[in-house]
Amino acid sequence: MTTNLLLPDSNSVTVAEVSTYTEPSQTYNLEYDKDSQIRGYCDELKAMRQAVYKTLNTERYKYIIYSWDYGIELEDLFGQPIPYVYAELQRRIEEALLNDDRITSVHDFDFSNNGGDVLAVFQVDTIYGTIKASKGVQGIV
Repeated sequence: MTTNLLLPDSNSVTVAEVSTYTEPSQTYNLEYDKDSQIRGYCDELKAMRQAVYKTLNTERYKYIIYSWDYGIELEDLFGQPIPYVYAELQRRIEEALLNDDRITSVHDFDFSNNGGDVLAVFQVDTIYGTIKASKGVQGIV
């Protein structure tokens, strides 16, 4: 009788537990439009507007305080042709925002340019509702 000691015993098989984590939506309320101060807290849709704004205004890989999954890559778009920027900007916005599990989709992109400045306006669907957002890139050829 031969026994293979390398095979697991059916009684010793363990299944790893998997847990998921959803980012909380309550955060400090940053007043960007007024005097750039923190005033209290915000939650749900207002917090998501702020999360979208912060993600799209943080250059990815530039700041060691942020994970490499956070932010957007825009610096290499400066000086590129406008048709290329339109396609890349949409892809990069979607990639940056969909890293947040509270965002379900990014759609309805509308692009415009004004003498080298490109503006993308789009919709962001979140678990709290829909946000109209925009992102501009300056210095495009």
